[in-house]
Amino acid sequence: MGEPQPILDPLSPSATFLVVTIDEGGEPAVRELLADLSGLKRSVGFRVPGSGLTIVTSIGSAAWDRLFSGPRPAALREFPGYFGPKHQAPATPGDLLFHIKSETPDAAFELAMTIGQRLAGAATIVDETVGFRYFEQRDLLGFVDGTENPEGPLAKSAALVGDEDPEFDGGSYVVVQKYTHDLTAWRALPVPEQERVIGRTKLEDFELSDEDKPADSHVALNVVTDPETGAERKILRANMPFGSVKSGEFGTYYIAYAASPDVADSMLVRMFLGTEDAAHDRILDFSTAVTGTQFFTPSADFFEDLPEPAAAPGESSPAPDVHSNGSRNNGSGSLGIGTLKRSRS
Repeated sequence: MGEPQPILDPLSPSATFLVVTIDEGGEPAVRELLADLSGLKRSVGFRVPGSGLTIVTSIGSAAWDRLFSGPRPAALREFPGYFGPKHQAPATPGDLLFHIKSETPDAAFELAMTIGQRLAGAATIVDETVGFRYFEQRDLLGFVDGTENPEGPLAKSAALVGDEDPEFDGGSYVVVQKYTHDLTAWRALPVPEQERVIGRTKLEDFELSDEDKPADSHVALNVVTDPETGAERKILRANMPFGSVKSGEFGTYYIAYAASPDVADSMLVRMFLGTEDAAHDRILDFSTAVTGTQFFTPSADFFEDLPEPAAAPGESSPAPDVHSNGSRNNGSGSLGIGTLKRSRS
């Protein structure tokens, strides 16, 4: 298996998320940056001893075709968006995702600034979010976030591509969404009712019993099982709180890595479109999705020897990748998702 980027590392106290779109003609500069990132990270990290600086770099579906020729990850596709009867999860622009983690904010800031300088005139930063650790791994709603994250071998199998796509093993699919919270409305809710919204106790972080846990609770709607085996399917979350006292914006940066985008997709369908037992995830009455983008995170060695660049406009394109079953990989993924609206079956 290819050496994965540091997505399995523990959460850090500080994280910066940059979502970037590539400007027209900016592909050569972006490729140069991708090839230099590991060296830039080492240079910044060496100047801040103890920072534990890491970066995880991911590439969107449209950007992949602009940057590289040859094969592409089998399930790479655009974020489809989810439009339920009451709540929406929009799809927003994004070609590159830089997930920078550090024990200290100065190292993360320096690397983010360096990336911005290298991309000037070639790409546009469409979202910059600075996350921080908030008490016992809690979000700004006051609940512990990420309790059910898999660990050890389970984390690897949940997050990393394996033999199902050997050319991209060690990689991962990642979804990011920025959620803003209505803290005034949330704090007006009594704690026992907050616990019913989440599905866990607030102080102890114990999951509510099946009898006490509502069908529309966040925990209940984020359990996805394999239809054949009945086993629960997992994702690896690296969520971080963010906020601004001046602007009054407070929220959670949701970021989920998975071996298949189908798992996070199923969770979001259940959250926004509901199930037979729940109209939608009740947390959405207090948390609003304002961004949504999907990427592929190649293994670390991918950047050491980048594939050949894609053909420039007007040049002949390479032949499409044909899988062993004869099907052409157009990036639609195994679910064939291409629309921005879903209806219940």
